[in-house]
Amino acid sequence: MSAKTIFIIILTVLVTIVLMKNTDEVIFWIFGDRYIPKLAILGSMFAFGLIIGFLLGRPRRKKEIKEIPTKGNFQTTSTPKENEEFTDPYRPNLSDDDRKYID
Repeated sequence: MSAKTIFIIILTVLVTIVLMKNTDEVIFWIFGDRYIPKLAILGSMFAFGLIIGFLLGRPRRKKEIKEIPTKGNFQTTSTPKENEEFTDPYRPNLSDDDRKYID
């Protein structure tokens, strides 16, 4: 069993114990006095916490920014001449070890 599975089992057991020990009714004010079991209040707050935790913990969706070509930012590709190679503008700044690693 993984640590995550063990943690979920222990958490479920603890929540069940707490909920089952608090079954008596309490007076709860919701625009007037109401008798509500502690079990319902604790259970709903636990569920609310799970939902909020899930929503805040999920990964964000990344929005893609699409660049709209305008008059000045078109990219053109050109083919190299017979003896000309495409060169990296940063290649002259590399050390000999870096060039060996890349090649």
